[in-house]
Order: sequence, then structure tokens, then C-alpha cells
Amino acid sequence: MSALHNEELAKEIALKAAKALDEKKARDIKIIYVNKQTIIADYFVIAAGTSRTQVNALADEVEYKLGLEGIQPSKIEGRGQGTWVLLDYDSVLVHVFNPQSREFYNLEKLWADGEEIPFEMTED
Repeated sequence: MSALHNEELAKEIALKAAKALDEKKARDIKIIYVNKQTIIADYFVIAAGTSRTQVNALADEVEYKLGLEGIQPSKIEGRGQGTWVLLDYDSVLVHVFNPQSREFYNLEKLWADGEEIPFEMTED
């Protein structure tokens, strides 16, 4: 499989994760292309929930929706704690935060050299 094909697949996974988050009413969803800044992933998907329950539900929804397409995370961190859940899809890292953790870790600032990828959000 070529690197280009892998990168296209990673972008597709990132967009699908963002869509799943949007459908569950996540806040401030960002997709950041970080391939040129790090070797750990091609894309970060970052979102926030308003409560511990919503953070866990958002992570569950991403895992469920991608799982329907046969895409499974290689690792999950923070499940059940409700402050920060990380779903590791190898080339895509999905971060779901509560507002306090998101502000504290401020991944958007840390990865500000990455390219933000636009995607269509649903209207309320």
C-alpha cells in the first residue's frame, strides 16, 4: 500500500470520526493534519463534551460508527474517566476532552503548525 493511499485512508477516518462526534453534539471539533510535525499520526481529531457522561458517549460513538465499517482502534486510553479519552487509530488520534482538560492540554496550540482540515458540520 502506498503512502499516498494510507494518507487518504487516514483522512477518511478522521472525517468519519469528526462526523460521528458532530452527530452526537460534540463541541468545537477540529481536524488537524500533523504529518509534517510528527511521526506519531497523520491527523488529530479533537473535540469536547460538556460532561463526563458526554465525553464517554462521544468516544463510544466514534468507536461504534468506525467499527461498523470494520475500523477498530489499536488502543483506547482514559475510557470511563470522562476527562480525556484517546482513541488510537494508528494514523488518526481522536481526542475527546471535557472543557477543563481541553483547555489545560491545549492541543490546538501545541500543534498550531499543523493544517486545520475543514469539514461539514450539521446544523442544529
